[in-house]
Parts: sequence; C-alpha cells; structure tokens
Amino acid sequence: MSDGAKHTAEKVALFRSYFSGLTNVYGTYEPGNGRAWQAKKPVTHETILAHLQGKRPYGVYLLVGDRTRAIVADFDDADAIPPIEFINKAKHYRLPAYLETSKSKGFHVWIFFQEEGVKASKARLVVKSILEEIGYPDTEIFPKQDFLDPNASFGNFVNAPLFGQLVPKKKTVFVDPNTLAPYPDQWVFLESVERVNETTLDDIIEINELSSPQIAPRETKGDSTKDECKRASFPPCAQRMLRDGVSRYQRVSCFRLAVHFKRLGIPYDIAIAALMTWSLKNKPLNGKRVIGEKEILSQASYAYEHSYAGFGCDSPAMEPFCDPSCTIDQWRKKNERFSDHTSKK
Repeated sequence: MSDGAKHTAEKVALFRSYFSGLTNVYGTYEPGNGRAWQAKKPVTHETILAHLQGKRPYGVYLLVGDRTRAIVADFDDADAIPPIEFINKAKHYRLPAYLETSKSKGFHVWIFFQEEGVKASKARLVVKSILEEIGYPDTEIFPKQDFLDPNASFGNFVNAPLFGQLVPKKKTVFVDPNTLAPYPDQWVFLESVERVNETTLDDIIEINELSSPQIAPRETKGDSTKDECKRASFPPCAQRMLRDGVSRYQRVSCFRLAVHFKRLGIPYDIAIAALMTWSLKNKPLNGKRVIGEKEILSQASYAYEHSYAGFGCDSPAMEPFCDPSCTIDQWRKKNERFSDHTSKK
C-alpha cells in the first residue's frame, strides 16, 4: 500500500469512528436538486471514500437498536446564535458539542459518544432538555427515535459532514463557534474531538430530574414519600436562601428560587406568596432596599414562562450558600477535570 493510499485509509477509518450507525443502509441525495433517497447497500470503505471525494453524499442512520454513537441538533436557520447558545449550555453540563455548517444554510451541532454507543433515549432526553432551556424546543434531533422497532426498521438519516463537493464552499465543515471560521485542518480537529460516556448522561438526568416514558421515574409510595422526595430535591443552597434570606443579588436569587419552585411543581401563586415572605428576611447591604412585589412578580413570571433545567450553580448569587454535601456540587467536582481540559485547548 502506498503512503497516499495508507493516509486515505486512515482518514476513512477516522471518519467512520465518528459517523457510523447502521451498516446495511445509508442515505444520499442529488447535489444538484437536493432530492434525497435511501440506498439499501452496505456501508463500505468505498461508500465513505466517495463521500469524502465529493462523488456521492453519505447520510448516516445513527440509531442501531436502542443505541447511538452520536446525536445531532439540526438548526435549519442561518442564524448562528441558537446553535452557539446550545453549545454554551451543553458546556455548562460538561458536554462537548461541535458546530458544523450544513449543506444548506443552517447548522448541525454534534455530540459524540464512546464507540460502544449510549442509550439513544438518554441522549435525546438530555438534548431535548437543553433545547427547551435555551428556548428552541422544536429543533429537530437525530436520531429521531429512542429505539428501532418493526415499524421503524431504519429510522432517519442525517447527512454526514465533509462532503467533498461542498467543503471548498465552507459547507459541511466544522467551524469554531467563536468566529464561525472553518478549522484549518478538519482531520486534526476530528482527532481532538471529546467523546461522552453514558454515565455523564446519567448524572445530568439524575441531577436535573429529567424523565421520559422510556426512562422510568423514581418510585413513590404514598403522598408522604413523594413529599420527602420533593423536599430532598430542593437543593441545600436554596433551602438556606429561603430560611435566612440574602444580602446581595436579590433579583437573581428570586429568579433561581422561582425556578426551583416551578421544577418541583409548586403552583405560581403559592410560589409568589413564598417569595414575598422570603423577601422580608433579606438584609441588603449598603442601604439598598428590599426587593419589592413588582420585581418578585417579574422574576417569577420569567422563571415560570420558560424552561430551565439548571440549578444555577455558576451564579454568584448561589455561591455563598453552596453546601459541600450537595449531590449537585459533588457531581460538578467529579467533572472538573473535563472543564480543566477544555479550558487548556
């Protein structure tokens, strides 16, 4: 094998390690008019090589049984702000996400998993939660299903990056979310991509109490047990804020407390009453006034009208009340190594 052929084979292998799924079928389209169809043929070295050379596009069916090695949020609009917001929010959850320009005008955001894959239901649940949190819940996700069944033998394909005809046009390439400029060497970039393991998804699901029909909710035995779970799920920092009041960041604190009330299913009017009582405990510094009813209504309304899955751990308002015994704090510390690694890139 010549050096050139060896180098090509290495590129194909690297590409397949990230963009693979079903091996007996793939998607493709006509570059001239965009007409797409399914090719019921094996995915071979030649299939990928033709894609990279710009001869025939390759679309990957990510879902294999109930597992996937990647997940994609498909932003159809040319506006780069939503996908960048998604990437930043994913980073908050210690999820590395990568921005690709699609073949048309939009963007794909990719999250890659360990090569053995993860439960698609977990990956989709986390991505849906992030999309809801940033205000784009209708964004399309690939894979579109949690698992394949007799009525969904193949699922849906998503067009793979690096189609040879479009790369020179700066389409289907990975770009720096800070500048939207393509990475100068896409292969060096791919080699640097971080993969996520399933336990990370489990942590996010547990910490944010996410649930879906495919992921059984925690068992409750009677109302008293349910109430105990709710009290336990109200984080220690928020409990201390409610008990003692705050001296700084009253508006932010009010918002974060309202988020917790909503997350626990507490009706809006009861949350307002609790926040009004809470405000009487506040002791603002430097002669500042106590937060008023109008401000409480504004902060609580915003919290209840939008979807927020986070606990606000990065907020300076929450920091003075942080408790080392908190399971959320323990989860954050466990993932600090990832954060340190990404910050050094």
